[in-house]
Amino acid sequence: MTRFFQLRNDKEARARFSGDFDAAHPWGLPGLRDCPGCGATWSISAQHYPGVDLSHFPERGLFEEARAEPFTEFVRLRELIRPLAPLGARLPPGTTFGPLVGRATGQFGPFTGLEDSLILVRRDAFDSLQAAGVRGLLGCKTELRFRQKTPPDILELQLEPRGLLHPDCFPPDLAPPCATCGRLGLRLPEDPILDGASLPTDTDLFRLGNYSTVLIGTDRFKDAVEQGGWTGISFRELPVH
Repeated sequence: MTRFFQLRNDKEARARFSGDFDAAHPWGLPGLRDCPGCGATWSISAQHYPGVDLSHFPERGLFEEARAEPFTEFVRLRELIRPLAPLGARLPPGTTFGPLVGRATGQFGPFTGLEDSLILVRRDAFDSLQAAGVRGLLGCKTELRFRQKTPPDILELQLEPRGLLHPDCFPPDLAPPCATCGRLGLRLPEDPILDGASLPTDTDLFRLGNYSTVLIGTDRFKDAVEQGGWTGISFRELPVH
């Protein structure tokens, strides 16, 4: 039976490497202002599609400025970009697209960025994971600018939202998601439980659909990381109901 693990930054391993970055994805959906269903103004901070390139998209300028828009304009912009996104993507407010662009310094470990709910991976570690048969890996180029003459080859993994938190770990009086915008006003439970019926069977790496800051890997992914001797990720097994 497949086991599932929350992926978190391994602070002890991270301290052995000096690599750091100041970067962002170049395009994104606006936030939502004053949802007509729940009244909330909000955007998400952890749904990234680095493999979706808008550089040749005629309307790309509409996605370059961070802002909040009314619901009708948000929906118009979301539907403009939907044909470029993965099939079935929900595309909530604040979803970002394109390669990570910015400055980087120092020596990067095998895995970086988990504290920001993304995973940067060195090319050698990525190739090792692929050779080990990890499923669903999509390594996307980054545009990180290094000062050194021979910069490392750093990829960003595209982690799509797939599984869900189980209702058993929600407060019993929690309101359902907004029928208009889908917002679920929920803090991450201290002891997350995964909804077994929602978990994918075709990938070993994803983020949760109803709490996208939570990154999940299977035991196959964990074994490939540990057998390769790659550092930077700590694993916390989560129960499945």
